[in-house]
Amino acid sequence: MNRLRASAAALLATVMVLAGAAALRPTPADAAPAGLPGMDVSSWQGNVNWSAAWNNGARFAYVKATEGTGYTNPYFAQQYNGSYNVGMIRGAYHFALPDRSSGATQANWFVDHGGGWSRDGRTLPGALDIEYNPYGATCYGLSQSGMRNWITSFVNQYRARTGRWATIYTTTDWWRTCTGNYSGFAATNPLWIARYAGTVGTLPAGWPVYSFWQWSSSGILPGDQNVWNGSLDRLRVLACDGPC
Repeated sequence: MNRLRASAAALLATVMVLAGAAALRPTPADAAPAGLPGMDVSSWQGNVNWSAAWNNGARFAYVKATEGTGYTNPYFAQQYNGSYNVGMIRGAYHFALPDRSSGATQANWFVDHGGGWSRDGRTLPGALDIEYNPYGATCYGLSQSGMRNWITSFVNQYRARTGRWATIYTTTDWWRTCTGNYSGFAATNPLWIARYAGTVGTLPAGWPVYSFWQWSSSGILPGDQNVWNGSLDRLRVLACDGPC
């Protein structure tokens, strides 16, 4: 009986380890959520094979352009133009560093280095990537009101420069922690939510639905795996800011 119990315990432990390992793996491609498939890339992906990504179903891409006011993606031209040339609807994104300079200053850096917008039916509004600080304090040393003011400064300046409201990329947890779950941007700024799970979960306050969902860090497409919450025609409406 003791041997049987030990064997059973060992088997159970093995199953638990395997189950835990499976939980850590990216969601498989065949479990992708409903929506139009797309991707986001940065310098980590280098030169992207855009034809292969298109053939694997990607119809849109967000490409990192800038970070703070001192960084530009060295692969930006290949990624931004390459996605466009194969037929994708594409946009640029800016990684925010709110402890380095004002929102308006970083919006200008973004627009001046690839983050602009044109009414060509194939260019998405620029995105503000506002999330956990990879270099220090989670909220970049700002209070919740200070963070709200910083984001307001960025999106207002971006709109002044381009005529568009920026998409906001974030997680629900970071948004709650660092903005106090502020709902004031939901009426104007599309939401790009990041959550690596089988369901999108609770969204930040004010947004009844998400526009984009980054649901895995890897899969059949280069970079992060995303879906647009709608049809290709509706994505074109966002790109055009109305009918093209």
